[in-house]
Amino acid sequence: QVQLVESGGGLVQAGGSLRLSCAASGRGFSNYACAWFRQAPGKEREFVARWSGGSTNYADSVKGRFTISRDFAKNTVYLQMNSLKPEDTAVYSCAADRYYSGSNYASYDYWGQGTQVTVSS
Repeated sequence: QVQLVESGGGLVQAGGSLRLSCAASGRGFSNYACAWFRQAPGKEREFVARWSGGSTNYADSVKGRFTISRDFAKNTVYLQMNSLKPEDTAVYSCAADRYYSGSNYASYDYWGQGTQVTVSS
């Protein structure tokens, strides 16, 4: 069993930066793939970034602006978000799975509670 807790969201002006953290507890987390998803009001949850076996993958909408990273010593996954745009406003959630590492949110078993990111224009 893995528990995930996100932090780091907030209000930022367009062009600014935020770093989200996802702290994990539970055995074996180092063997899990991790991902970030987001959901804006009235929209479906969408894939943002994922980390699996040292490889990373990003949605086209965030490529070049967001970076996913992982600190195994701290059992934490990060999402560094730069050059933020108003359209990045959403609730951001981290997810983890022992066997799945793709971009389909329905296939991840473990989720955090989410953290709100609001980007003002």
